[in-house]
Amino acid sequence: MITPEFIAIWIAWMMAGGSPGPATLGIAGTAMASGRSSGLAFALGILAGSATWGIGAALGLSAIMLANVWLFEIIRYIGVAYLAWLALKALRRAFGPQDAAIGMAHNGGYRVLFAKGAAIHLTNPKAILSWGSIYAIIAPPGATPATLFAYFGLLYAGSIMIFIGYAFLFSSAPMVRAYSRARRWFDLAFAGFFGFASFKILTARLG
Repeated sequence: MITPEFIAIWIAWMMAGGSPGPATLGIAGTAMASGRSSGLAFALGILAGSATWGIGAALGLSAIMLANVWLFEIIRYIGVAYLAWLALKALRRAFGPQDAAIGMAHNGGYRVLFAKGAAIHLTNPKAILSWGSIYAIIAPPGATPATLFAYFGLLYAGSIMIFIGYAFLFSSAPMVRAYSRARRWFDLAFAGFFGFASFKILTARLG
């Protein structure tokens, strides 16, 4: 199950989760504006939304796999296209103007911040597309629910590292300054990993 291809895709999954978007920018902005605890509350809400989509996708795709393996293959290629699009998007950011702002702050108590984080991820089309695509990419044809949930555990562990890491990273002023100076290089790294993962998936022999 843990192959070099899976490791490359897992890294790309983490890079995708860490790339700029409503979740990461919300965590960054909240942590910078209100401190680490607020950033963590928001991040935990994001993770709750992510788990909802991840488990839902595993249940739905396991049913699809049992009845229509060919449909799962179509979803796999949608995932390839999605990763390629992320690579192009990261390249545009890397060579475009570097905005001064890093994140968007959210206000409220811990419960409110948790609810806001969960709502952002539950209403983000990228989240369900990411989960559906990644299962189709990494799982072998005919994957059982147990296999898909094993992959869920590995992928979700990566999401925890990214979102909780953002809350810690952006509650530290020196790290924020360092990230701001190196943002172009981060985007170039995102583009490289997304492009590599897309190529590996496209050329992989499954089954």
